[in-house]
Amino acid sequence: MGGDTNGRPIRVLRVIARLNVGGPALHVTYLARGLADRGYETTLVAGDVGRGEESMAFVAENAGVEVVPLHGLSRELSPLHDAFAAWRLARIIRRVRPDVVHTHTAKAGAVGRAAAVLAGPRRPVVVHTFHGHVLRGYFGRAGTRVFRAIETILARATDRLIAVSPEVRDELVALGVAPKEKFSVVRLGIELEPRVSFDGDTAEVRRRHGIGPDKFVVGWFGRMTAVKRTDDLLTTLAGVRERGIDALLVFVGDGDDRARLEQRAHDLGLARSCLFLGYQEDVAPWYAVCDAVILTSASEGTPVTIIEALAAGRAVVATRVGGVPDVVDEGETGFMVHPGDTHALAERLEILARDPARRAAMGAAGRERVLRRYAVERLVDDIDALYRELLDTTSATSRR
Repeated sequence: MGGDTNGRPIRVLRVIARLNVGGPALHVTYLARGLADRGYETTLVAGDVGRGEESMAFVAENAGVEVVPLHGLSRELSPLHDAFAAWRLARIIRRVRPDVVHTHTAKAGAVGRAAAVLAGPRRPVVVHTFHGHVLRGYFGRAGTRVFRAIETILARATDRLIAVSPEVRDELVALGVAPKEKFSVVRLGIELEPRVSFDGDTAEVRRRHGIGPDKFVVGWFGRMTAVKRTDDLLTTLAGVRERGIDALLVFVGDGDDRARLEQRAHDLGLARSCLFLGYQEDVAPWYAVCDAVILTSASEGTPVTIIEALAAGRAVVATRVGGVPDVVDEGETGFMVHPGDTHALAERLEILARDPARRAAMGAAGRERVLRRYAVERLVDDIDALYRELLDTTSATSRR
């Protein structure tokens, strides 16, 4: 159990930049609840959800996880706001006196680790999880060098770095952030069945939204931002339709690029082949409606939408970036292509459209693979063991 630090529970202060729609919000919620069941005391601190983003704070609330807001901590770069956020977080650390400070996502990693230093001489164990990284494809060359230097400095003040896939770890090692031995790979843990199980009538969902029974439905789930390369979705859709496939592209999600993307679909004459649903709290019916799921991102950590799609028994076509190869078994559960290769994306979708038996077999294989691999219980086991290892090492060092 968690209560073995001087006869009291292990206290963890967990920090995330924001509880917006995406894998990290689910990850920290399930982790906080799972460790609480083992006797840990967790304080979950979260910053502000950005404009145009949907909040997933309801997932934490439904799980009985209390969230401590840290206003001023957000995804936007703001040295003044970030400094104030670090100062306020340092005060929380002094009050809570955690044994472990564990940060998630880049901004929270910077602010949280700085706060752990500012909090004073009683230094907790410091852990940071990379759910991906922003050291490629987000900033110009000069900006990337600056952020790489910052991550390298922060890594020295961190007891253990966690990557959500071997690919993310290897990229960070290659970028010189830290040596390989400083990393642990801990895959995401997600409650997949409640997210993707649909007991309703799929045909009725199709009828309600004017989707014909013979349509080949391709689903895309996520935030409409530049790094997701959403323009490639429309180019790919055009390519699939040019191949004689009566395809419909369903967009489940929202974001800054939505209005521009809808206009571009209209300009390309694809508006009738697109269905923009916006943010959906219940995604299970839409995974059920899809014949295949696509991901066109330029960068990813571990894409939860692809894990969920496979858990729902849907074959996927995705770009080979970040942790995607750790999720997709090429040719067995889906296909991977290079980022920006819309011709290959269309080609792979055509294969799935013309071979229902193959895509069904891929979906079944994917479901079997991910339900075990991304179980919450496995995540909690991994983090529980890691915390104990680090605390034992720290305790042994302090006794010398």
